[in-house]
This record gives sequence, C-alpha cells and structure tokens, in this order.
Amino acid sequence: MELLTIGAFARAARLTPKALRLYDEVGLLPPAAVDPESGYRFYAPEQLAHARLIARLRRIGMPLADIRIVCDLEPGAAAEAVTAYWRQVTADTADRAHHVARLVEHLSQKGVTVSDTNPALTIRYAVRCDPGHGRDTNEDVAYAGDRLLAVADGTRGAGAAASAAAVDALKALELADKPAAELLAMLAATVDDVDREVRVTGTDDDQPATTLTALLRRGSQLALVHIGDTRAYLLRNGELSQLTQDHTWVRSQVEYGRLSLDEAAAHPQRALLTRALGGGSQPVEADLALRTALAGDRYLLCSDGLSAVVNRNDLHTALAETGEPEPTAQRLIELAYAAGAPDNIACVVADIVTVR
Repeated sequence: MELLTIGAFARAARLTPKALRLYDEVGLLPPAAVDPESGYRFYAPEQLAHARLIARLRRIGMPLADIRIVCDLEPGAAAEAVTAYWRQVTADTADRAHHVARLVEHLSQKGVTVSDTNPALTIRYAVRCDPGHGRDTNEDVAYAGDRLLAVADGTRGAGAAASAAAVDALKALELADKPAAELLAMLAATVDDVDREVRVTGTDDDQPATTLTALLRRGSQLALVHIGDTRAYLLRNGELSQLTQDHTWVRSQVEYGRLSLDEAAAHPQRALLTRALGGGSQPVEADLALRTALAGDRYLLCSDGLSAVVNRNDLHTALAETGEPEPTAQRLIELAYAAGAPDNIACVVADIVTVR
C-alpha cells in the first residue's frame, strides 16, 4: 500500500499537519505508520474519509471528545448526534445573544444625563421586487413596514413558497412588544422553525430553499438576522458598509485565500450557497446581530439579483443621491436591468428619520 506523507494527506483532507499531529496525540486519527528513525507520520488513502469527517465536524465547532463519539457511530446515529449537538449550539447562541444584547443596552445607557436627547425614530421605506429579464417566475420576496424590513430569495423551483414562508413568519414578530434583546432571540427561534418547515416540505425531486436577510426594529434598536447571499447595507454619513457576509462557496474560498475577490465575482459557482433555510438535512446557523439606528441612516436590503450585477460604487452613488426611498429603489432596479438583470431582483430602501 502506498502511504501519503503528512503534508500530502493534510492537503487532501483539508487539514493542517499541526491538526493531524494533535489528532494523533489524542488518539482520534493515528497515522498508518511512523518512521522509527525520523518520526515522520504516514497515512493510508483509506483514512481520508475519516479525516474529512473530522474536518467537517471541527468546522461546525464540535469538541474533540464529541467528535470521537460521533466517528464511532453508524451513519444514521451519527446524523442524529450532529443534529442534537447543533440544536444545543443554537439554543446556547440564542441565550448568549439575549445576554449580550441586554449588556449592550445597559452600556449604551451609561452616562446618559437629563440634558441628553433620544428622539423618537421612524422609518420611511420603498419596496421593489421585479422578475428580471426573461424570467416568467419570481422567487424573491421583499417586505417593509414600520417595524420589519426583509428580503428573501428562493431557489430550487419551489423557492417562491419557501421565501414567502420565511418572510410571513417574521411578520408575526412585528406586533411583539419586547425589548430588542428578546427580539433577537425570537428571530433566532423563528428562523429555526421556518428552516424545519421548509426542510420537511421537500421531496427527493424538489427540495426548496431560501435565503433571508431581515431587520426587526424596536425603538432605535435593530435586530438583524441573515442567512445566504441576500444582503444588508448601511449608508451612514456618506459611507457605505455591508452589514452581512455572503454564505457562499466562493466567499469561503476567498477567506481561505484560494480565490481573490475579482476571481470570486466572476466564478461560475459564485451563486452556490453554503447556508440557506431548508438547504440541507441539518439545522442552519443564522448570523444574528444587534445594531443601533441613527437618524439619517439609509438601509438597503437586496437579493443577489441586484448586488451580483451592480457594483458597489454604483450602489453607493444611487443610495447617496438625495431624495426619498421610492425614486432610489426605482433607480436601483434600473441599474440592475441596465446590467442585464439575469435574475429576480428584490430590494428595500429604508431611511431612519426623526418623528416630527
């Protein structure tokens, strides 16, 4: 049997030699052979499947002790163990998010005096959702209200129902009279429920999925939830910031240093998602954050039908132009069509303003 050096095996397993040495020391992945003189480790090709499973479990943050147990289980039992582990992670994350948000609110109020002002805020908004060139269906959903902004982008044929279900589930939270910290935990729980519902409605021939980016407002606090490659941007004091990170394969390759940003933008698999509601057999992890809105802020939520074809500079220019949200949203749609509009286009433009 031809053995692989630790370097070659590490590259094939997408692990590092340092990680392999650790896994050997703890008995999780011992090498097939060790040179008695040099101490060099060698691995058999048959060990790659085991190593790749360990790598995938480590990427979701599973401790080594739990990985040892999962690796000894049959596939079905292993899948149940991973599901149970992720359910606990999700619950712990929601609990930590609640405490973090409470702490942020407490710290934000430190030092406030009687002379400080905290004007009441409201939102002016515009919503557009267009099919794009040559599309006879629209699987995007865009929604805006005084408390909720949301965009979802369905995929896989039945994605329209999935995206609508995701946004409809969030609408129920508009009436929740809770502190922002609790809204964040409620968002996490609602996303988990939608993810399960979308996954169970799928069949072998049709497994719908959807991305989701939403902001839920309580006073000046905004609870953000994000999954997939829909995006949220903030224009504040003339500076445009992207508040979300795409959950796509090309984005992960950029983070690993395997693709440049330009290569990722032109890559044929740039739309391949690594996270989506209903997108797999395991529960999905949502990005959650709590932000403070300021009067004068302008937010853009959009699907990749806009962000993938209109470059950041043009988005910045359109958003920075003075005017109401409605003409700005129309301008963004026009830019997408000018760039070919090969996909459905959804966008929400929202301005934070002081109540007069």
